[in-house]
Formats: sequence, structure tokens, C-alpha cells
Amino acid sequence: MRWLEEGCLELLDQTKLPLKVTYLKCRDYLDVAAAIKRLAVRGAPAIGTAAAYGLTLGAMNLKTRQKEEFLSGVKAIASELSATRPTAVNLRWALDRMIKKLHIDDNEDVNSLRTVLLEEANLIYQEDIETNRKIGKHGQALIPNGSRVLTHCNAGALATAGYGTALGVIRAAREAGKNISVIADETRPLLQGARLTAWEMLREHIPVTLITDNMAGYLMATQKVDLIIVGADRITANGDVANKIGTYSLAVLAKAHNLPFYVAAPLSTIDMSLASGAEIPIEERDHTEITHLDGKSVAPPGVKAWNPAFDVTPNHLVTAIITERGVIYPAYLDNLDKIINH
Repeated sequence: MRWLEEGCLELLDQTKLPLKVTYLKCRDYLDVAAAIKRLAVRGAPAIGTAAAYGLTLGAMNLKTRQKEEFLSGVKAIASELSATRPTAVNLRWALDRMIKKLHIDDNEDVNSLRTVLLEEANLIYQEDIETNRKIGKHGQALIPNGSRVLTHCNAGALATAGYGTALGVIRAAREAGKNISVIADETRPLLQGARLTAWEMLREHIPVTLITDNMAGYLMATQKVDLIIVGADRITANGDVANKIGTYSLAVLAKAHNLPFYVAAPLSTIDMSLASGAEIPIEERDHTEITHLDGKSVAPPGVKAWNPAFDVTPNHLVTAIITERGVIYPAYLDNLDKIINH
């Protein structure tokens, strides 16, 4: 994504990948909200950054010169953006940060406050890239030379402002000169692994093999994978992890085969207000994502379908959480608190 001088947010439409590289120009917060909702932009850090720019667009289009009326309008827009996807905490985190920035600014001039919002959105964007590089630096030390790394969904540059979390660790390992390869789960039902992760890896000449989700167990049993690394959409105070549906199954399989299961995520993904994963709101999406493929029905008409976008991996299945401040090991309840609050 990038902010254009003409006053709009340009987003790569991820729903078109890998067959088409198409960019959307969002000129209003409703355009950004729609892009987040339909997954044109996706991944917890990316939607947080996009929402920050979306709030800026909304503020620019508010027709008022009164500060209190302006603040009220900005809060209403933030509420709409926050409701687009309930599971990824980065969305709310970014919007809360933007609103807080307005409240600590004493300026009464509304145009100046619009500039404040744009500057803060730019800062969130820049910080995310820097954060991802730090995650990569810490995480690559956990990947031995010659490793075959299994990943799920897409936690790369496409899911962030740039570089990536889980794929950022893989990139950093390659940059450190390690000879590693990637195994990408296709990630049903929307195929983010097949469409996005494989696309990113091929573009960067990192060896990648695509598998269907139900092949992962056999892959581990035949000793063709060395470790698993995934991203996260929310991590609770006890270290439970919400991530793309199918992550929990991988973690169970990793435990059964004595393989490390790592989670790479920025501190902004850690939600200390929730005690455990049982409190995480899990987004449920339209059933047609399961019953249809490329607009064509692949299931009998009238069949019921259940389509949660995420699942929760309990902390005892997570080997370590990789953040920009270092690698966090169990006991997560204590160690997450230390890294967040100290």
C-alpha cells in the first residue's frame, strides 16, 4: 500500500492475485472499509495500517471547522472501520492510537488535526516495516541452515506494510545466507497460501512447495518438514493465538511429531486485555467461500456450511512467540507481561 500525494490510498487488490496485479485507489474511508471487508487488503498489521489511512481519508472529507464536531465525526468513522473485521486486534490498536493522538493535540484548527492524522498514519506504516525487520532478525536465529519451513496462510509483505512477520523471518534467514526452503499450505477456503505466499516466494526466488492443507500431517510423518512458523491475528495474555483457520490443526500435528511451532507477530498483536483465547471474537464469513469456487458452486445447492475465518491455538502448543523485542518462551502469562509492560 502507499499514500498518494493526490490524497488517496493505493492498495494492491489481493483478491486478484496471482493472476492479475491490480491496484485500488481509495478516496474515502468507505472504500478502505470495503477493501478490508472483502479481503482486498488482509493480514492483521496490513489492515491496521490501511485503517489508519482510511481514518485519515474520512477526516479529510468531514465538512466542519469545529474541533468537537470534527472529533465526534472521526470517532464515528473509526467505529465503522473497526467493525469490518473483529478478530485481528491490530485494526482496533491502530485506530485507538490515531484517536489518542488527536486527543493529546491542543490545536484547535481542524486542518492541522487532519495533518496530524496523516503524519500518524505514515508513522504507523514506517514503524510496521521496521518492526517486521526486527522480528525477522530475532526469528532467523531459530531457523537452522537447510531447514524446510512449513507455513500457513500468508504472513508476508502482503499481510503487513512490508517485509512480513512469518515470511519476514524466512526472508531474514535467506538474507543471512541460510539455505532454506518453504512449504506453503494452500489454506482453504480462500487459498491465501496458494495465491499469495507462493507468489511472494517465487518473486523472491525462495524455493517453495505448495501442498493442500490435509497433506501436512503426512509431510511431518515422513520427516519432510523441520519446523512450522505462522503469523497471528491476536495473541491473548496467556499466549493463546488466533490465526487463520487450520493453524490449530498444524500445532497439534507439530506437537505429535516433536516439531517446533513458532508464531511471529508484532507486540501490537498482543491483546493483554483478554485472559485467554476463549475470549477472542472469531469472525464467521459467508458460506459461499466454502460452497463456491471462482463463483461456481462446488457443493449441492442448499447444503449448510460453517465458515469461521480463524481458530485458536492454545499456548501449550506454541514453542515460542517471535516479536520485535525478542523471542518469548513459556511461561507466557509472565513473560508476555514483562515484555509488554517493562
